[in-house]
This record gives sequence, structure tokens and C-alpha cells, in this order.
Amino acid sequence: MCARFVMDSPVGRLAFQTEAGKLTHADYAVRDKITTQLTDPLHKTIKRQVQDYFRSAATTFDLPLALKGTPFQIKVWRALQAIPVSKTLSYGELAARLHSSARAVGNACRANPVPLIVPCHRVVAKNGIGGFSGKTAGAEIERKRWLLRHEGAL
Repeated sequence: MCARFVMDSPVGRLAFQTEAGKLTHADYAVRDKITTQLTDPLHKTIKRQVQDYFRSAATTFDLPLALKGTPFQIKVWRALQAIPVSKTLSYGELAARLHSSARAVGNACRANPVPLIVPCHRVVAKNGIGGFSGKTAGAEIERKRWLLRHEGAL
């Protein structure tokens, strides 16, 4: 059974979905006005870890994840989790490590089901910030800039 909760953060409302004791989705810019009463222990853990991250970027997420994607996407998402806080890699650098292309890495980042937890915001263009959530301008890019500043990477 899927369960969802919504919380406020410095980058806007966030929604998290869990299933069978694992985090399956995280979404930015949620318009839900619902204040969720947290009764699920996993939801409480997610909320605490996310709040800890926004207090101190040095926080490491330790959450059970159910990442559903192609084998290549999962390979990219695992590589994203290995990028330390305050560090970035270009799409090309990550692609070279994975013996792939920058475009394929970008597509896998765009498909990331749990952004923030799997830090796709730490992947940038060779000469700039790159995209975020499939966008190259607007609120998504401002959110990426905020996260990178928070982590000391900008």
C-alpha cells in the first residue's frame, strides 16, 4: 500500500511517497495544502532527516529506497549517491565514469524518482549549472542553485 505525506521546506513544499517500508518518490513544488499527520515511523524518519539536511547540508540520508528504473538509470542514481556534499560533477565527468554519454546521464537524472535524497542537483553542465527536473530556467534552476549554495558547492 502506498502512503504519501507533504512537508514544508526552504525550497517549497515536498511530497514523499512510500510503499512496503521504502521511499519510492519525492516531488518538489507540491501544491497540496494538506498537512499530513505522521503516524508511519518511516515518514517520521524521512521528515527528520530532510529537516536535518536543511539545518546542516552535511547530513547524510540513510533511508530505505525502492528505486524503479532501467538498469542504466539505477546505475546513474547509485553514482549520484556517491557524490559528496559540497562537490559537483559535470554530466560529462559522470558519463565518463559510467562509460556512457552526458545526454544519457542527464536523462537518468531527469528520471530520478527521489531528488534531494538521490542528489541529482550535484550534476552540472561543463560550463554552467545545467538543468534540473527537465528544465533549464525558472523555479527548478533556482531550486538547484539554492541546494548547491546550501551545500557550499556554489
